[in-house]
Amino acid sequence: MTSARPLHVALVGAGPAGTYAADILSASGLDVRIDLLERLPAPFGLVRYGVAPDHPRIKAIIRALEKVLSRGDVRLLGNVDVGKDVSLERLRELYDVVIVSTGADADAPLDIPGVDLPGVHGAADFVSWYDGHPDVPRTWPLTAREIAVLGVGNVALDVARILAKHPEDLLTTEVPANVVAGLEASPVTDVHLFGRRGPAQVKFTPLELRELAKVPDVDLLVDEEDFHFDEGSEEAIRSSNQTKQVVNTLMDLAMRDPATLTASRRIHLHLFHSPAAVLGTPEEGVTALRTERTELTGDGSVRGTGELVETPVQAVYRAVGYYSAPIDGLPFDVRGGVIPNVEGRILGDDGELVPGVYVTGWIKRGPVGLIGSTKSDAQQTIGHVVEDVEAGVLGTGPERAGRDGLTAELDAAGVPWTDWTGWEALDAFERRLGETDAHVRERVKVVAREAMTAIARGQEDVGPLV
Repeated sequence: MTSARPLHVALVGAGPAGTYAADILSASGLDVRIDLLERLPAPFGLVRYGVAPDHPRIKAIIRALEKVLSRGDVRLLGNVDVGKDVSLERLRELYDVVIVSTGADADAPLDIPGVDLPGVHGAADFVSWYDGHPDVPRTWPLTAREIAVLGVGNVALDVARILAKHPEDLLTTEVPANVVAGLEASPVTDVHLFGRRGPAQVKFTPLELRELAKVPDVDLLVDEEDFHFDEGSEEAIRSSNQTKQVVNTLMDLAMRDPATLTASRRIHLHLFHSPAAVLGTPEEGVTALRTERTELTGDGSVRGTGELVETPVQAVYRAVGYYSAPIDGLPFDVRGGVIPNVEGRILGDDGELVPGVYVTGWIKRGPVGLIGSTKSDAQQTIGHVVEDVEAGVLGTGPERAGRDGLTAELDAAGVPWTDWTGWEALDAFERRLGETDAHVRERVKVVAREAMTAIARGQEDVGPLV
C-alpha cells in the first residue's frame, strides 16, 4: 500500500546527515514534499562550523551538499529553531514524517578533578569560535603560553594546530577577522597533546599528522620513549595501512635531530598519558595538568601504572569527543548521547516505537564515522520510512499542511526564516568579501546572526558583520 497523496516530510538539521537523508528520500519513488529545517541561517552543519578553516579540501563536501539543495525538490528553511520557533509536537501535526538529524556539536563530558576550573575549555566550543559560529562569543581567552589538549583524534590535532599556528598563515582561508585578531594576541609557545594509549591506537589520520608536521615555524615533537607495542598493537599495524602509515610517520618524527628543531612554537605529543586532574584554583585558574602514565596490556588497551606526571600549562582543551543535545518531546539516552532507536525508528520511554518520527546521523548512532557512514546510516533510516509508508502506517488521512502551514505560522510569529535563495545571497556576499580582502581569498565568513539573516532576506541594512 502506498500513500494516495503527497507525503510531507520535515528533516530537522541541514548538515550532511539531513541532506543525504533528503536526497535518498527524494529518489525513493514516493510522492514526497521534503523540507529541511536548520536553526542557523546557513546550511551544512559541522562541515561549515566544525572543520578547521585551513582544510579547504574537506570543505569540498559542501559542493556535494549544494548539488542536493540547489535542485529545488528539497526545500531549505533556515533560521528556524525547533523547540523555540516551532515545537516538535507542532511539526508532527504539520507533517506526516519528522526525521531528526541534528548531529552532535557539544563536547563530551570528562569526569576528572579540576575540569571546571577557569581556563578549561571544550574543543567543540573553540572550533565553533574559530569557524565563526554565530552563537558563540566573538572573543576567546587566549592568554596561556603553555596549553594542554586532551585527545588524539583529528579534532584534537585541529585544535592544537590552530592554537600553535601563526595567524598570518591563516589569512588565505575564510577565517573571520575577529578570530585573526584573537590569535594575533595569543602568547602561546607550547601546545601539549595527550593520548591515553600508544602510537598504534591514535585516532587521527596520516594526512592530519603530516599536515601538523608541516605547519610553518611550529615544530612537532614526538618522544621516542613513547613507542611501545604489544600483540594488539602489532595486529592493528598489520591489519590497517592507515595505522601503519601513522606509526611510521611518528617514528620518523621521533628520530629527527633535535638540533634541527628551532621553531618559535612547539607541539608536543605525549602518548601513554591518561588525564588524572587539572590543577589550579578558581582564583588563578589552571596551573598544570596531572596525568598518569599507562602501559599496554597485550590487546591494545592500557592500564594505569600509578606514575603521575605534572605538566605546567595555563589552559586545557577537552577534545575527547562530541555529544548530542536532547530534543524536547523525544526520549534521550544521556549515557550514549543519542535518541534511543532501532535502525532509525525512535523508541519511546515505554519501549514502543514513536509513530512518524525517525532519526539519522550522529544523534542516531553517536559521533563516530565519516561521510560514508552518514550516507549508509541515512539509507537505513529512509528505508524504514519507505517500508512504513508502503505498510500504510504513514501518509493516511487528510493531507497535512506541511511547508505552507509552517511558514504561515512562522511569519505570524515574526520569525525571520531563510531559504535556499537566501543562502545563495549570503554565499555570494561572503565571496565578495573574500575578493575584496587584502589577501584575496575564496570567502570571508559573516559571523553575526543578524547580519547573516538580513543578507539572506535581501535587506539593505545588514548591520555589523561580526
